This record gives sequence, C-alpha cells and structure tokens, in this order.
Amino acid sequence: MSVRTRAVCLHNLNLPKESWYHIVQKTCQFRPCTKIELRRIIPHSGLAFDCLSHSRPLYISPYFYALKCLCLFLKHCAEVPLDSAPARSHFVIMAAKQCDVAIVGGGMVGLSLALALNGAGVAVSVIEKGALREMAAATFDGRGTAIAAGSRRILEGIGLWTAIANEAEPIFEIRVADGASPLFLHYDHLDVGKGPLGWIVENAHMRRALSSAATAAQLMVFEQTSLVNTSQASGKTSLTLSDGKTVEARLVVAADGRQSSLRDMVGIETVQWLYPQTGIVCAVEHEVPHQGIAHEHFLKAGPFAILPMTQNRSSIVWTEGTDAAASILKMDDIAFGTALHERFGDFLGDIRVCTHRWSYPLSAVHAKSYVAPRVALVGDAAHGIHPIAGQGFNLGLRDVAALAEIIVDQLRLGVDPGDAAALNRYENWRKPDNMMMIAATDLLNRLFSNDVAPLRMARDAGLAIVNELGPFKRLLMRHAMGLVGDLPRLARGEPL
Repeated sequence: MSVRTRAVCLHNLNLPKESWYHIVQKTCQFRPCTKIELRRIIPHSGLAFDCLSHSRPLYISPYFYALKCLCLFLKHCAEVPLDSAPARSHFVIMAAKQCDVAIVGGGMVGLSLALALNGAGVAVSVIEKGALREMAAATFDGRGTAIAAGSRRILEGIGLWTAIANEAEPIFEIRVADGASPLFLHYDHLDVGKGPLGWIVENAHMRRALSSAATAAQLMVFEQTSLVNTSQASGKTSLTLSDGKTVEARLVVAADGRQSSLRDMVGIETVQWLYPQTGIVCAVEHEVPHQGIAHEHFLKAGPFAILPMTQNRSSIVWTEGTDAAASILKMDDIAFGTALHERFGDFLGDIRVCTHRWSYPLSAVHAKSYVAPRVALVGDAAHGIHPIAGQGFNLGLRDVAALAEIIVDQLRLGVDPGDAAALNRYENWRKPDNMMMIAATDLLNRLFSNDVAPLRMARDAGLAIVNELGPFKRLLMRHAMGLVGDLPRLARGEPL
C-alpha cells in the first residue's frame, strides 16, 4: 500500500552503505531483527531504504542531534514530503539540487528562458557567476537592445513586457544610406501595419526587469558561482559548481555567451572569425526630437547606427577599423565629440555625449552543433553575429521560445526533456534561421565596409531598387521584425 511519509534531506554527505543501514536502524527505532533493504526511488533520484518486516510506516525521529555520528556529517537538514511510492517506508538522501532544466548563464537570454519555463511549471535552476542584486542596481550606461515585433510577443508571453514597456522607445522608420549617396532604403511601419517596427530598450532596464521577475517568481538561482565540471549518469547531468554545490538536471542549457564554458566542456566545436573592426557604443542627447527614426549610415570603416531612445536621446553603435578605434577611444571628451559629430551630422541639432564609451572587438561565432547529450545551446553560446542589423538578442529570444516549447511539450507528454530526438528537433528548427542571419550580416558588412568604386555603385543601385520593390521590401521588413518563418508559439503571440 502506498504511504505518504516524511524524509530527511541530507546534503553533501558521502557515507558508505553500511553506515546508512546503521543510522536508519537507530533513528527509526527498529528492533535489531528488522530487515532493511537499500533501493532507488526514481522520481526523486535518491537513495531509499525499505522496511520489509515492519508492520507500520517508518517513523523518522526528529531528534537527530542524539545521533552524534550523524551530526558530524550533517550540513543541512530539512523535512520534505515524499510522493507516493510502492513501498511502505522510505528514507531518502538527496545529495544535489534536482530539477528538470538547469540553465548555465543568467544573462538576458538565460533568465528569459528560465522565466518562460517556470511560468509553464517546469522545475528550473539558473547558475550565474554574477548576482541578481547587481542586475537590479544597473544604471543607464548608453547601451541598448533592439526588440523586434516578434520578440515583443515572446516577452509578453513570459510576462516581461509590461515591466519594460514604458522604457521602450518605438522605431517607426529605418533609413539606410551608403555614405553621401543620394540613393537610400527607407522602411516605414505603415507599410506593414500600424504597430512599430521594433523598440530600443536600455540594457539597464532589461536587466532590472529580469532580476525583479526572477525574484518575484522565486527562481532557484545559484549566484556568484560558476560551473567547474559536468558528468552524466542515470538519465541526468550532474553539474559541479565552484562553491562546492551540485545541481542535477535532465537537460542543461548553455546560455553563457560566446565564450561558453559549458559548450567547451561538452566538446562542441565552433567556427569563428574576427572582423578587423571595433564597435564603439555610447549615447547622446540631441536638440531636435528623433521622431522614432533609426538611421544606418554605411561608411568606409563600417556601419554607423543612430538608434532612438527615450527622453530625446539616441544610442550610437559606431563601427571603426581596429587601429582607428583605439585612437578614437583615447581622445578626450571634446575631441571625441568632434569626431562623433563629423559622422553624426547636424540633422538633430546640437548633440552631447551623455554616457561612458564602451568598445568591443567585432566577431562572429557559430557552433557546429547546437546540442550534445542532454545539453542545448541558446543565444550567443550557439551563435554570435555582427551587430550591423541589431538582431543578436532577437535570435536568442527565438531560441528561447523554440526550446521552451519543445521542453514543455515533452514534459506534458511525460517524456524526457533531454531526449536526443527532442534536442535534434530544436537544432533543426533554429539552425537555418540563425545561419541565414549570420550569412546576411557578414555579407552586408563585407559589401558595405569599403570604398571600392564598382562595389559602391552596385550597392547604391541595389538599395534604390529594393526601395522601389514594394512586395520584396515588405517581406524584408517582416523578416527583420521576426514575423516570418516557422515561428514558435510565443513568437506567434500564443501561450506556451
């Protein structure tokens, strides 16, 4: 007969089997002749002792301090309910945090996935080298993220959009020009509907919203620790952390960026290349309102983007050659402002740099495989692209929506979320979209980041032709908005 009893959860203990026989015999007040058998309870993945000759349910004495031998090893003690199992009595030793999905990396992509899964009832843990309080304390630093229309649907589906909506500046138009050429490409939101093409959100607002949502949802987050080792056994992956803790999950997700440690540990190789360019990022205040218009100027050294932000500010993503960028970053504020104004122009009146300058070398990376046994890659751990189109985070969110859908569907069917067939479905779903964007951004950067006369004439003519091809231009716009292709439920505005 199934019995619901109590069990004691003992963490980080490594006692031989004979010692546990002795402890159970003494603690449970059995007669010396009582037979005890060791077995495994699959639902809890823990050790269990069955009392085979006792007529009443096993009683776990609350007075563990009386057993001095046990107290020497006991670090944490908590009473946990034990689900029904086909045995009369159980004593369970849980040596690690158990969950369905463990996510390595608590950045914007990792926490988005955690919130999506948690909202669907999936047991999830996050491993993050930083601290949520640091994310919550983030202040404006000039860096922003482009949120496409399809990505907004995903953020709405996981309950995050309402927290950032008032801080999101809509993009109504995008104007693309090649240097001083009079030919251009113009995207207008009215060509594809009434809503904006996308939004720009300060990274600080995104981090605060994610941190607050994770706290409100009581996510299990292992903070200020990192992954040091992985191993697999019995249908699960065990993760050893730098603080000595252990997490066990049926599926582990790498969301720890381009230099993913988990990706390296499981042996997934990457293809990557460096561009001879550096990205310089800052924000400016300007005299004339931007009217929600984003500008992309293709200059000889690389693209120069002006992205609308709230409070009459714009985010600057300035691509320069590596050597030139090093010189620009050494300039004082006055000289830097002058160099910026030469590229920015005066169409928004007087401008003033209002944040710190950030810089990073530009590169692209793509994992040869998005999956390994019980491991999946999302976001920059799977693919990192040139920022020319502002699509990096949007690709990561589509990874989140696709993987969350597969995991939730697996669990609803009572199937293992780390099943190889399920992971292959995820890879086959997301890889084509990501590879196409990597190829497109790489081609655009190589095509426009030069001053070769024949190429300049060809690309200027191409911009003008696309601008006049209404159906084709609308298709490109909808694709950039994340509204084209085999979309996950969240990206279609449907619940997970």
